[in-house]
Amino acid sequence: MAEMQIGMVGLGKMGGNMAERLRRAGHDVVGYDRDPKTTDVASLEELGQRLQAPRVVWVMVPSGDPTRATIEELGEILEPGDILIDGGNSHYLDDQKHAEQLKAKNIGFIDVGVSGGVWGLKNGYALMVGGEPADVERLMPIFEALKPEGEDGFVHAGKVGAGHFAKMVHNGIEYGIMQSFAEGWELLDAADIVDDVPGTFKSWRTGTVIRSWLLDLAVRALDEDPDLSDLKGYAQDSGEGRWTIQAAIDHAVPLPAITAALYARFASRQPDSPAMKMVAALRNQFGGHAVTSSEGQHAKGADSPGADVVPPVEAQH
Repeated sequence: MAEMQIGMVGLGKMGGNMAERLRRAGHDVVGYDRDPKTTDVASLEELGQRLQAPRVVWVMVPSGDPTRATIEELGEILEPGDILIDGGNSHYLDDQKHAEQLKAKNIGFIDVGVSGGVWGLKNGYALMVGGEPADVERLMPIFEALKPEGEDGFVHAGKVGAGHFAKMVHNGIEYGIMQSFAEGWELLDAADIVDDVPGTFKSWRTGTVIRSWLLDLAVRALDEDPDLSDLKGYAQDSGEGRWTIQAAIDHAVPLPAITAALYARFASRQPDSPAMKMVAALRNQFGGHAVTSSEGQHAKGADSPGADVVPPVEAQH
């Protein structure tokens, strides 16, 4: 495998480990980060000066404005024949805009969806790539060094934007799988028939159709905290789940599981769900079902002496 020189912009958890994996494979990596303790150069301009033409620069910074600003600045530094890679979690429509801007200067653009997290340094990173075939072929020594060993873990998914689109869908699927594991865990924990919930999860790791790395990580989490009591039931979303659902709407593709998983994360951020207040109120109205006050006290319901609910016949249950 031919050795290459590459600039890495953004040396955080992902970018830093990727730079290290490339160095271990024999590539010359010049890194830039705003943290003076980790950077090799003081500025993007110095990065451009340190790299030999034709240059390759991999941007690994947060999506949105940070990525847009970095690409715009690099567009003024790089020269015809250079290639810029966006390996962050950018929206695929942004990729197309960036490619057009750089194409006017004869600078190549590649988008790469990267999966592997903090384990990628050891295990390798799954890479989903979008861009011109000639540019992708030129960068294969870099991709070969980053991907896991074996045939899988890399795909030239298609034209510019395809890499991040594929990663977006990957993350949407991840939402759905994680939600299924979470709901299964909650049901096992709620029932009084299963005494060993962590052991049950662990038993699924071999011989079952749901064995997976996510299951392994669930087992690891339960080993560290068997009832997850150290955690608060609050889950953020990176934005890619929303983009996946928007793309589904744009293409009229039904995604009920992924959509429900995203909405479940939204629900996790509500300590007292307004929607559930309405559900409780309606259940009380049509069926006289008991409700709980905001102070946690049992309020009037079907069996309460003070219940004065008289639902219409057609609404009774």
